[in-house]
Amino acid sequence: MGPIEKVAVIGAGNMGSGIAQKSAQERFMVQMVDRELEWVERGQGIVSSFLDEAEERRIFNPKQVEEIKSRISGVVGTENVDPSTDLVIEAVFEDFDVKKSVFQTLNRVCGDGTILASNTSSLSVNELAEVTGRPDRFVGLHFFYHPAKNRLVEIIPASMTSEESVKLVEQYCKSMGKVVIVCKDRPGFVVNRFFVPWLNEACLLLEEGVGTAAQIDAVSRNSFEIGMGPFALMNLTGPPIALHSTDYLAEQLETPRYRGATNLRKLVEEGKMWDINGPEDCDLETSKVISERLLGQVFSVSSQIVEEGVCSMEDVDRGAKVGLRWAKGPFEIANEIGMSNASRMASDYSDMANIEVPEWFIDRKEKFEFSYVDLEIEDDVAKVKLNRPEAMNALNVDLVTQLGLAVDEVNSMSDISTIIFEGAGKAFVAGADVKFFVDKLREDSFEEIYEFTAKGHEVLNSIENSQKTTIALTTGLALGGGLELALSCDYRIGTRRSQFRFPETSIGIYPGLGGTQRTARICGLECSRYAILAGNFLDSVTAYDLGLLTHSVHPSEVDSVVNSLIGIKPENKYAFRPVNDGSKVVAFSKKFYSDENIGALLAGEIPSGFDSDDPMVSRQVKSLSRGAPIAIRIASELLSYATNGSSLEDGLKLELERLEEIFGTSDAEEGLSALIEGRRPKYNSS
Repeated sequence: MGPIEKVAVIGAGNMGSGIAQKSAQERFMVQMVDRELEWVERGQGIVSSFLDEAEERRIFNPKQVEEIKSRISGVVGTENVDPSTDLVIEAVFEDFDVKKSVFQTLNRVCGDGTILASNTSSLSVNELAEVTGRPDRFVGLHFFYHPAKNRLVEIIPASMTSEESVKLVEQYCKSMGKVVIVCKDRPGFVVNRFFVPWLNEACLLLEEGVGTAAQIDAVSRNSFEIGMGPFALMNLTGPPIALHSTDYLAEQLETPRYRGATNLRKLVEEGKMWDINGPEDCDLETSKVISERLLGQVFSVSSQIVEEGVCSMEDVDRGAKVGLRWAKGPFEIANEIGMSNASRMASDYSDMANIEVPEWFIDRKEKFEFSYVDLEIEDDVAKVKLNRPEAMNALNVDLVTQLGLAVDEVNSMSDISTIIFEGAGKAFVAGADVKFFVDKLREDSFEEIYEFTAKGHEVLNSIENSQKTTIALTTGLALGGGLELALSCDYRIGTRRSQFRFPETSIGIYPGLGGTQRTARICGLECSRYAILAGNFLDSVTAYDLGLLTHSVHPSEVDSVVNSLIGIKPENKYAFRPVNDGSKVVAFSKKFYSDENIGALLAGEIPSGFDSDDPMVSRQVKSLSRGAPIAIRIASELLSYATNGSSLEDGLKLELERLEEIFGTSDAEEGLSALIEGRRPKYNSS
């Protein structure tokens, strides 16, 4: 088996077409398969509609839309799947016999290296694996609706699934920008295990006359900080799906409380939807009963999931936030309302449902602490994964602290030669947690901003000065602090999906985690000005030409390149010049951002000899005009300092020293605030 590049999706309905579309968007070659031509064509029509909408919203341009469509080929009949396909995802009805028939056909027609997967939300993965004929090359995949938009996917290995199969499927999902939860094969897996009974509990509250559907929805929105309550959600996805799912869990988990409420069953029989109109206000006592019942159910079941080893506490929260779009996960909510309240609510619900809640949850007094950094040792290689994908692995105090501990631990291991850094999900690291900066500025607490940044410097310096070979797998998005983290490593490996950017000057600050110093030392003064002052997006080709990527490879070559670098330190990390002088961007940067032009650029003028109608020139001028003038000036001065013969240590020290100057400006608070508020900043150079 090799890296997944060719994918087939069996079933061209809403789920199947969505999986096919998302795969094609991420440059996989896709076969969309169904029994009849009209169904294949219907699936292609669904894809076209979504892509047309995306084009109208300027997510894709017309050329990109055509390229995506060209990667999807329609196939009539499962027996006609290309035998050389790397991964086949079955996405037909939730009927065991139907799925069994599909897999028996696939096992006959597909090559030995093909991995089979079932997109299932309820059926036993182990039982499905037994009928595939290749249980070692089979996994359960639970995509969340709509699969082209929702970032969550649960991967459920069967008991006989090989580690290689799981690894390849996980890499495929990650390449699609998915947040991956690998979990055990238990009824409901992770999210549905607590979410489906939550829906049913809302129905029971209505049935008992505690509140109306409108009131229960309103209280739920407030208690869970969500956009839609349980009844509105059931109307959106269909009450029959909720009934089927809750009855299934009741049977599989032998929990009568989960059996579909009488009012839900009657609603489905009559083919109706919930009436969610009417007044939403209710008295405090009613609101308390609704809130505590629903919270208690979630706390109780979520702790069961962790107790059974289905997944980690962090993954439960991750599933809620990414898959269901809750503002906080169950364990984060427990922290917020206090463990004594959370344990009381869980106990009350468990008594009502006749289920057991783990003692570690009931007896807990302290808040939960979450882990965002995973450390894995394999032979002489340490793999450090930044695992906060629900926030694109953004650097916050906890993550930076945990990263520092992991780096220190590995640096102390004499039998480790290499450290590999990677990010979970779509991004390597999408910068620092901007809300932290805004909160601290509004609290007039610059000291905490300085302490956080100084700690970041300490951690990155531990990577920079490590005796181990350090490798950053920047195969996704690396922005701001994430790019600065990568630049502290010896090597940075990227693929066509890599994207780099320093956005700091556009949000009123400058790269403060070594970005001004390491970038200039890697690619030289002019090219670092191109990257930092204007905050240009850099694709993998440009990043490699500048030297910010040391290796730009096909996704299938990442592992082999990593293996070739293990234990080997670079001879000269800082060349002070770009890699490819023949690059159009490099040539432009050297001319446009030269010393003789920088004064004009800082003054907001177009340098002499450049045509404002030139697209490259106008793009730079526009980007510079949107940045904060003070931030651009200070960044420019720090870049110049990096190339005047100073040591890296002195440059990093100066970068830290000027933090108070930049965060003391009104432009800094304006730029950072505008980013989290989703508006364009207005700078006044103060």
